[in-house]
Amino acid sequence: MPTLEEMLRRDQLRAAYIQRQFSSAAGDVQQLDATVPTTLGSSLSSLEYVITVGIGSPSVTQTMLIDTGSDVSWLQCKPCSQCHSQADPLFDPSSSSTYSPFSCSSATCAQLSQDQEGNGCSNSQCQYIVSYGDGSRTTGTYSSDTLALGSNTVRNFQFGCSQVDSGFNDQTDGLMGLGGGAESLVSQTAGTFGKAFSYCLPPTPGSSGFLTLGAGTSGFVKTPMLRSSQVPTFYGVRLQAIRVSGKQLNIPASVFSAGSVMDSGTVITRLPPTAYSALSSAFKAGMHQYPSAPPSGLLDTCFDFSGQSSISIPTVALVFSGGAVVDLAGDGIILGSCLAFAANSDDSSLGIIGNVQQRTFEVLYDVGRGAVGFRAGAC
Repeated sequence: MPTLEEMLRRDQLRAAYIQRQFSSAAGDVQQLDATVPTTLGSSLSSLEYVITVGIGSPSVTQTMLIDTGSDVSWLQCKPCSQCHSQADPLFDPSSSSTYSPFSCSSATCAQLSQDQEGNGCSNSQCQYIVSYGDGSRTTGTYSSDTLALGSNTVRNFQFGCSQVDSGFNDQTDGLMGLGGGAESLVSQTAGTFGKAFSYCLPPTPGSSGFLTLGAGTSGFVKTPMLRSSQVPTFYGVRLQAIRVSGKQLNIPASVFSAGSVMDSGTVITRLPPTAYSALSSAFKAGMHQYPSAPPSGLLDTCFDFSGQSSISIPTVALVFSGGAVVDLAGDGIILGSCLAFAANSDDSSLGIIGNVQQRTFEVLYDVGRGAVGFRAGAC
């Protein structure tokens, strides 16, 4: 039986060994993070937000939508039998020395099938399929390759190499899934960057924001993050009230009982109809100096701003559970000349906090601690 002295000698050797690893490395223990700029995809015919990443060896630049409402990431790949036109050259897996398709017998392929995003097998390569709520879909080979995120490298990044897609009318190259499921970029990199990420969505095509994996978690107003084991993709929040010009609208709390999800891939926030009609009435009352205008598609609370050099609008605040009050930026209230909210078909439908309302805030998804945070004026 070793003596305490001997055991502690081993402890000392171990401690010295750990310290040596760091003295030859870059010094302190710190949380790693990876940051890339975000921009509004309007030049690519999208009202969603995009990041630019590198994929493959040698690295090829690709422009991808960021979506907190889905998990599987994908890029259009050569050879493509049915692809939408895109701004960048198609990614050619045969030109990348680090590209590797998953076999049908791999654990990754089994997980994909379990998450209902597997699409069988082709030439013993694992196939994926993703269908989105708007009817668009993509299918192809589930693969891995090296991903460059700013100055960081993610080896063996798992993504779909899309060979057939339909219903996409933008010029982006693919989509980066930031949801809570196993396949998302966030879940894949949690071991390196930790379980918190944040982004800031800029208000105009000429401005720039950021997406950070391994985000700091202080300095935010926070609300509990609600998750469902049945649908792990989505990050839920509980909207409790709405304020216009500082005054809380008279909406029964039960109206919001279905909950809401935060979604960077939905443009316009969807509210229960009872809440939307109260918001629309109060907002119109605060805009009485402007003539009303006909509805514009989805948006029905619209104004005629012709001949106006500057416009003043009432403030709108969203109040979430835990007392998180989020005073929306002007860019998060009006889109074009209409109020940037819409009503669901009934009060029992899930609400969605869309990307227009999130503009200029750093929105934190602290998955590890179960919180969603907001920090105003971040981009």
